[in-house]
Amino acid sequence: MTRDMDLIRELLLKLENLPLGPGAMAILTGHEPEIAVDGYSGDQIEYHLVLLKEAGFIECPRTQPMEGVTFRRLSWHGHDFLDSVRSPEVWTKTKKGAEAAGGFTVDLLKDLA
Repeated sequence: MTRDMDLIRELLLKLENLPLGPGAMAILTGHEPEIAVDGYSGDQIEYHLVLLKEAGFIECPRTQPMEGVTFRRLSWHGHDFLDSVRSPEVWTKTKKGAEAAGGFTVDLLKDLA
């Protein structure tokens, strides 16, 4: 499966708005309606949740379940990245700049934004 930066951004926007109280956690498998993204399967969403965890964009305490991730909140790094690409206009320009540079990396996208 390939990494999709549009899905990464959409998931961060949705995760930021999950109604979790302080200290609360949720097990997310990619099939929850609160994080569904049109045009993407639950498997694609779950794969990208794991990528968000690996990138340090989300805090996933404890032992992880066999499916999905245990999600507590966005990390500082996740908030920084999301704040840099939150605006749809900035996101569109950022993607164009990344394409002109020959590819997407999280650091490149954040720097371009």
